[in-house]
Amino acid sequence: MIVQNITVSLIICTYRRPTQVARLLKALHQQTESPQEIVVVDASPGPETEAMLHGIDIQRRGARLYYHRVSSEHRGLTRQRNYGVAHARGELIGFLDDDTVPEDDYFEELLACARRHPDAAGIGGYITDGLKWRSAEPQSRASLSVFRFREWECREDLRWRVRRVLNLASPLAPGWMPAFGHGRSLRFVPPDGRDHQVEFVMGGASLWRRDVLQAHEFSRLFEGYGLYEDLEFCLGVAHCGPLYLCTRARLAHHHAPAGRPTALRLGEMVVRNGWFVWRRRWPAPPWPDHLRWWATTVVLILCRYGNAVRGPARREALEEATGRVGGILTVLWDALLRCMTMVPLLSRRYGRGRSDDSARSSQTR
Repeated sequence: MIVQNITVSLIICTYRRPTQVARLLKALHQQTESPQEIVVVDASPGPETEAMLHGIDIQRRGARLYYHRVSSEHRGLTRQRNYGVAHARGELIGFLDDDTVPEDDYFEELLACARRHPDAAGIGGYITDGLKWRSAEPQSRASLSVFRFREWECREDLRWRVRRVLNLASPLAPGWMPAFGHGRSLRFVPPDGRDHQVEFVMGGASLWRRDVLQAHEFSRLFEGYGLYEDLEFCLGVAHCGPLYLCTRARLAHHHAPAGRPTALRLGEMVVRNGWFVWRRRWPAPPWPDHLRWWATTVVLILCRYGNAVRGPARREALEEATGRVGGILTVLWDALLRCMTMVPLLSRRYGRGRSDDSARSSQTR
């Protein structure tokens, strides 16, 4: 990934979030090293975002702002990203979610990381609004309530404590998917200032080589909000080069409610999309890993129902847990349909085989 004298394009996909886009553009105005062009791909039904952009000055560091209002044909996160790539001119192309706020040196650090790793296919930024990390005592023992990664540690939440007791916790480093699918996300990487090679990065905080994005589109199977679409994309481009998480390139993610699915719908997507991506990464996992995927899914549902009993956002937790149950039913129904499709194929195959055997036996007699 060579970055000398190469134009960097930034794509911002948005839907009904003019206030958040204005805040992001203000943060981009303060960057120590800015992208040369900013492409806003807006699928909002109204003109609010376009009207807001008329009052934005983003030209201070030579960045040019291009606005594209897309029709329903291109609406949805993955489709808008593909549309933005088709209209971006940079040799390096980055993405930022519209509700993120990068620190002033975000792009400077991303590009420095690209120089340190010229073989990289993509680089991810580090989202700071997550766990509270502290330095681990050298002689201290790791406990069930603490997650430790190298010389850093943080408090382990209930879900992971339960999973560790049941032997359902991933043995791999954060950012890698085990054979049973449920790994630790990038939020479990501490802010240590290092570049970590990972298997996936967050699509809404990433930088890619242009040839990677030209050879691989974001899948249209992920409609609308597109949960885990970035994970599926990262798995598809694995042969193009390694991926790195740059913990020096930091940004905040504020999770604006506008444009997000309901908690019920989100819960269903967590299970359904999670199953799809898991099988994309591990097409034929052994039965023990099948059982561990299902067991982990059920444990996480029970934990969410527990949050509905005693958590701060009880109604949201209840709806999401119920949506996850719906996701399980969807996955099981799809599996049943596939089995029903295979039955006539198998019967014809083995029926033909028996007929052939009978014919050969008659000829022999």
